Amino acid sequence: MATLTIPSSVPSPTEDSEQLRKAFAGWGTNEGLIIEILAHRNAAQRKLIRQTYAETYGEDLLEELHKELSSDFERIVLLWTLDPAERDAFLANEATKRLTASNWVIMEIACTRSSHDLFMVRQAYHARYKKSLEEDVAYHTTGDFRKLLVPLVSSFRYEGDEVNMTLAKSEAKILHETISDKAYTHEELIRILTTRSKAQLNATLNHYNNVFGNAINKDLKTDPKDEYLILLRATIKCLTCPEKYFEKVLRLAINKQGTDEWALTRVVTTRAEVDMQRIKENYHRRNSVPLDRAVSGDTSGDYEKMLLALIGCGDA
Repeated sequence: MATLTIPSSVPSPTEDSEQLRKAFAGWGTNEGLIIEILAHRNAAQRKLIRQTYAETYGEDLLEELHKELSSDFERIVLLWTLDPAERDAFLANEATKRLTASNWVIMEIACTRSSHDLFMVRQAYHARYKKSLEEDVAYHTTGDFRKLLVPLVSSFRYEGDEVNMTLAKSEAKILHETISDKAYTHEELIRILTTRSKAQLNATLNHYNNVFGNAINKDLKTDPKDEYLILLRATIKCLTCPEKYFEKVLRLAINKQGTDEWALTRVVTTRAEVDMQRIKENYHRRNSVPLDRAVSGDTSGDYEKMLLALIGCGDA
């Protein structure tokens, strides 16, 4: 359930391009007009605006936005304007760099995109960076993290609803045995998490809970400070309850001493067209505060306005 709001009558890409050109003209940038247009267009519409802008003015809209905007507002507008696969490729590449390295971002992309979307991300990554996503993840991660992340970004899961309960029961037993032995990087555990469809995985984990008396993530809390186990638990949550995972990311980003604008921007731009409504509902339930109020209390200016527009609290 998306939170992106689109006006009932959408101007043509030519009209939107003209208005954006006007927003850049003169001494001051019209940030409100940029939000009014880009924050209320879907991915296909934004792509057409970029194409039309380039054909009409001979310039890249992203470069124009980069020149005109700054700080967190610039970042959110640029990320939002990118095609979703390009955006994920950019985020994944940034997550492999030394100063911005984040196994979590790579895991998020691998676990919460459809198989087709993840395939498109790998294609976009290859086109932009002239190497494979798998290659970079393997090079920039180490040990246990590499064993989990490379298969995750390489996966092409079956997307259907069919479930084999015999398989679910046998694989629940395998998971329980490996976890009981504290073999958290065992190839069978990795294989099940990185190859099974989400429907099959849910059946397996439900059977695990019913037969062995604990949710799998509870059994994976033997060492709450172990970074690999933290990532492993997050992987399972991303695969089975992404809205709960992203609610926690937002909660930590907002409640942190000094807002984590990077995490806030990443979640809002990547989920506004997907499941932000469910994330908002989880946020309100968990924190007793609506997400828009929490965002308003922790951000300001055009950055705040863009965030609110994308989570469905701006005027379309």
